Amino acid sequence: MMHGYIPPHRFFPYLTWTDIDTMPNRANVVIVQPIGAIEQHGPHLPLIVDAAIATAVVGKALSQLDPNIPAYSLPPLYYGKSNEHWHFPGTITLSAQTLIQMLMEVGESLYRAGFRKFALINGHGGQPQIMEIVARDLHQKYDDFLVFPLFVWRVPNLPFQDLPPKELEYGIHAGEIETSVLLSLLPEQVRMDQAVAEYPPELPEESVLSMEGALPFAWTTRDLSRSGVLGDPLPATVEKGDRILNAAVESWVCVLKDLHRFRQPQV
Repeated sequence: MMHGYIPPHRFFPYLTWTDIDTMPNRANVVIVQPIGAIEQHGPHLPLIVDAAIATAVVGKALSQLDPNIPAYSLPPLYYGKSNEHWHFPGTITLSAQTLIQMLMEVGESLYRAGFRKFALINGHGGQPQIMEIVARDLHQKYDDFLVFPLFVWRVPNLPFQDLPPKELEYGIHAGEIETSVLLSLLPEQVRMDQAVAEYPPELPEESVLSMEGALPFAWTTRDLSRSGVLGDPLPATVEKGDRILNAAVESWVCVLKDLHRFRQPQV
C-alpha cells in the first residue's frame, strides 16, 4: 500500500523503466507532484494536515479521471518550507533553497525521461511562491517543458459560502475548513476535545495591510497565535469535510483534463 490515496495504476513509482521507455506520447503525459508539509496544526490536528489533503485530493481526482487521459502521481513530498511554524515542536522545515533545488532536480529528471508536463500541486499556504519560482525557472531552462505551480485550494466551486466572514478571512490554519477535511480523511487522528479557537490580533481599521493579500506583512505563527491555530475549528464536522473534499476533487478532475489538453501559447 505504498500508493496510499493514489490509485495504483496511476502511481509513477510502480512503473518500470521499460514501461516509461515504451510509453506513447510522453510529452503529453501529465506528471503530478503532491506537496505538503509536516508542521504544527494546533493541539487538535496532526502534523500531516497539508500533505494529507494534497495527496488525498490528487489521489481521488486521479481515481475519477477519464482512463484515456494519461496522468501519474509521484510520491507525495511530505516536507515543505514551514519555518513560520518552527517555534512549535514537531514542525520539520526545509529551507526555501533546499525545496527549490529538490523540485528543480525532480523536474529535470522527468524532462530527461521525455515528459513535458509537470504539475506541482501544493497543499501548504506557506510555499506557493516556491512553486512559482520553480515553474518559471524550469520553463526558462527548457522552453518546451510546461510546468504548473498549483495550489490545492485555488480551484473554483469550493463550498465556502456558509463560512462566517471572519473565518473566511482569518481561518487560514487549523480552522473550520482544515479540521472538517481531516475529520473526513483521518478522523482517528483528530482530537476535537482539544480544539480551541484563536484569531490573530486585528490591524487598525485604517490600515491597508493584511496577513495575506495584495499588501502583506511578514509574520510567524508565534506572532499571531499562542495555540498555533488561526481560525475556529469548533464548528467543523465530518459532513462539511465530505462536502468540501468532494467539491475539491470534482474541480481537480477538471484541472487535470485541462492540463492534458493544454498547449503553450505562442506569438
